[in-house]
Amino acid sequence: MDKTGPVLIPTLGSVGLPALEYGSRANSTSDGLSNLPLGYPTHLGQPLAWTGEQLNDDELHFVYNLTEEDKIEICSAKDHFKSLELDGDLVSRANFSLPTLGPKLDGLSQDIYNGKGLCVVRGINPDEYSVEDLTIIWLGIQAYIADQRGCQDHLGNMLVHIVADSSSKIKLGHHRHSTSAISFHNEEAGDVVAWLTRSTAASGGKCIIASAYTIYNILAAHRPDIIRTLAKSDWPFALPHFQCRPILYYHNSRLVMNFGRTPLLGNAVHPRPEHLPKLNERQREALDTVELIAQAVQLEIKTQAGDMHFINNLAILHRREGFVDGESAQQKRHLVRMRLRSSRLGWDIPDDLKQEWHNAFDADTYQTWHLEPMPGDVFPLRKYTN
Repeated sequence: MDKTGPVLIPTLGSVGLPALEYGSRANSTSDGLSNLPLGYPTHLGQPLAWTGEQLNDDELHFVYNLTEEDKIEICSAKDHFKSLELDGDLVSRANFSLPTLGPKLDGLSQDIYNGKGLCVVRGINPDEYSVEDLTIIWLGIQAYIADQRGCQDHLGNMLVHIVADSSSKIKLGHHRHSTSAISFHNEEAGDVVAWLTRSTAASGGKCIIASAYTIYNILAAHRPDIIRTLAKSDWPFALPHFQCRPILYYHNSRLVMNFGRTPLLGNAVHPRPEHLPKLNERQREALDTVELIAQAVQLEIKTQAGDMHFINNLAILHRREGFVDGESAQQKRHLVRMRLRSSRLGWDIPDDLKQEWHNAFDADTYQTWHLEPMPGDVFPLRKYTN
């Protein structure tokens, strides 16, 4: 397989997968699901269709390493913004000027929306800045990637702090506070999911991503029935409100995937209510196959303190490796997550998902910015997680 371009004709052997036989329990042929849905392409050739093996070369082209000149320009922009004595959430391109770095960040934004779907901006040392200054820099850089910032719950919280917390059973089992590995998923809203890494774990905790486009190409070639299953509108999501909708969309010539396993299956800490519909065997097989393929084509990113990750949340799945924190603050994993959208490059959102995008980006919700992790009553954990 050519490592320099997009996946052309994916084969199971090329990504280390056994044959994906039609499962007897799925009974796909008799259900009339053996062909692709009407209008869905037989192959997606865009740059978004990559494998981890292609991207994980010595160059790591998806990582932009800040130069010393870039860092000086960032510090100058930060100092200028602070001189204006504005609230920190008002950082924008207009008041955080990056005349040399800005066009480079514009290029990264294009790559997130119309290229490979990811980038990492690397080189900021969190130990050199106060939390306030680090957050201003984080907002200033992301303003060039995507200018709109989304609320992450009904209370208007803008920052999600992803840290280990074993103070209660529900926190220990919640993705945000667990140290365990989690499965592939998307955030429920946001074109771009972004993380600032304030500190990394003593071991583990890699960011792991996979291309939904590559998963689609493999399924289209070997299991088109699963694509039909994913595109059906009978998936019973338990949150953020009960809704039956597809997992997979082909919308305005773009592939969009949006799901999480827990809203569909529940788990030990977050059991699924008995009155809600349960997945059928065909749907369970589809979820398991997507996870299997995603793991086979995944890209593992060894995160460094100060890294700023930007991932296309519409076309790229993400998960986390399990991790172990150390004793010092510098060895305790702490990520700050945000949801972003570019008013200039943003994709058209399928109708089923528009309400969540509206709630995040357009609703008249008071924004709350907690620069440090807060107690559960300030930032409550939902009964069901995504």
